[in-house]
Amino acid sequence: MRRPWGAGLAVAVLLVLTVMDLAQHYDVPVAAVLALAIARALSLSLSWLRPRAAVAVSLVTTAVMAALTTPVSPSEPWPWGTTSAFGHSLVIAIAGARGLGRRELVGWWVATQALGVVALGLAPDRGSWPGLITMTVLSGVAVVVGDLLRSRADTNRRLVEQETISKAERAERERLQERARIARELHDVVAHHLSVVVVRADSAPHRLPDVPDAVREEFTGIANEARASLTEMRRVLRLLREPVEQPETGPQPGLDQVAELVESTRRAGAEVRLVSDVPTGLDPAVELTAYRVVQEGLSNAVRHALHAPVEVAVRRTAGELEVTVQNEKPPRPVVPAPGSGHGLTGMRERVALVDGTVSTGPTPEGGYLVRAFIPVAEEVESADHGLGG
Repeated sequence: MRRPWGAGLAVAVLLVLTVMDLAQHYDVPVAAVLALAIARALSLSLSWLRPRAAVAVSLVTTAVMAALTTPVSPSEPWPWGTTSAFGHSLVIAIAGARGLGRRELVGWWVATQALGVVALGLAPDRGSWPGLITMTVLSGVAVVVGDLLRSRADTNRRLVEQETISKAERAERERLQERARIARELHDVVAHHLSVVVVRADSAPHRLPDVPDAVREEFTGIANEARASLTEMRRVLRLLREPVEQPETGPQPGLDQVAELVESTRRAGAEVRLVSDVPTGLDPAVELTAYRVVQEGLSNAVRHALHAPVEVAVRRTAGELEVTVQNEKPPRPVVPAPGSGHGLTGMRERVALVDGTVSTGPTPEGGYLVRAFIPVAEEVESADHGLGG
């Protein structure tokens, strides 16, 4: 109950009124007066916590009270005293409001009327048949009131649940709209510029006269790298636009492509060296994560220390994969590009998804080190590096 003091006050008032009613209007042993009053008050106090038990206790108390009491005059109601009628009806109403169903309430109403009929049939000299009408009406009103209160509570609860669902749906809709907006921005800006790079790199040997073969190969490499980036960008856009997560069915890069990644970075003008044999045959998620660490480490080195030598190592140790990308001190300071730091943050998040750890920071010699430790759960015999399926 929302106001415990109100329930306590109602119980206390019913206790006092029952004592006064029994003592003044009925011939009943003094010792039984307080016991019956306490039982009546107990049934009311239980109605908020144990509705069914409360109605049962109230009905039994009413039956015992009718058996032990004798009206002091023919004008006194019996078998239903004033406090019995109002107290029992109040218990029924509260029990209905606290969750008793309509059929159950009607069943208790019928049991109450049956008890009155049986009591009057056994002791017709104590009361009269018209005296049963009061309890019939009061308990009937209690059944209706209890059912209405329960229905109102159920309606309010459903409204709250619906409101909660609506808020969740709105949040999900806003999230999907934001993902679609990001996808549009990426498509309009990044994908567009990558497409322009591909077109210009492919057409450069035809537009520019007397292009040397080395330059022609350089343009071809630039176009191929841009196409690969564009392919991955389209995969990201598809994931952003699709509200239901779809499994990736295309092959994802793995450790067997690290050497190719190092070579492509070397062709871009960086001095990169792969200093260890790269293990293969690991879990595809582990291999993809390690590949992305190398990719981001090389991008970070090229961006911040273009002419500094870079060493890449991927080693398998006991229970984990160690990935390091370390560049030496650049020959001249490099101004960081706008937005620097987001790639390292994304790399840490990616490694954390496979329960790995990443450490990044400058070295004592003035270079920069990216080191990741990725747990290796199991070896995979298949050489397929797709994450889908």
